[in-house]
Amino acid sequence: MFEQLAEMLAHLGGKRIVVLSIGEFSMRFDLVATITTWAVMLVLVLLALYLRRGLRQEIEEKPNRIQATLDLLIDLLRKQLTSNFASERLAQEMFPFISTLFLYVLLCNWVSMIPYVESPTADANVTLGLALLVLVMSHVLAIRMKGGKKYIHGFIEPYPFMLPLNIMGELAKPISHGFRLFGNVFAGSVLIAVVTAKFAPVIVPPALNLFFSLLMGGIQAFVFAMLAVAYINVAVES
Repeated sequence: MFEQLAEMLAHLGGKRIVVLSIGEFSMRFDLVATITTWAVMLVLVLLALYLRRGLRQEIEEKPNRIQATLDLLIDLLRKQLTSNFASERLAQEMFPFISTLFLYVLLCNWVSMIPYVESPTADANVTLGLALLVLVMSHVLAIRMKGGKKYIHGFIEPYPFMLPLNIMGELAKPISHGFRLFGNVFAGSVLIAVVTAKFAPVIVPPALNLFFSLLMGGIQAFVFAMLAVAYINVAVES
């Protein structure tokens, strides 16, 4: 049993690293995670195009099923994801970004329900990349809404000697944001591997995989999006 468990855990940490060299510049990336993330993006784009086709009707006509479903989904996402923004204007402006981020992380978590497919969010590079995207977005909004002078002055508040600590605090946000998602998703993979080695892989492991992918994946996607909202609010208001 322990040998089987060791093999499974070693497989979880294994990466198919591809090196792309252009002259003296070389770039390394995980082939499986890259393919899966692009597949998730493709599914989201195709789904958006399909739903967009269902909206081609006259305003006076009765809404079809696609439009009614889409209106319900957008209203639900707007209430759950953007109701905590500092202003209605900011909520309306950031709704496409936050909802897309939520749906992308959600689908990345759910893709592990497919046999032999690993979730891209079980890779720290993916989650840290998303967290850095949120960090850049929050600071871009802060500069635009507060102005450059007030933005820079915020790093020396309440006292100038707090500058290093304020900078470290900003750098710590994407680390905690990204590793929180990565840790929860990867921990689910480890737990499933342990249960699979302990019990016969017939009922318990698939049910556990469904639980972590469907339920916990949805919760983690929601928490990741809400933390993004919180970080943007703090950057804009402070």
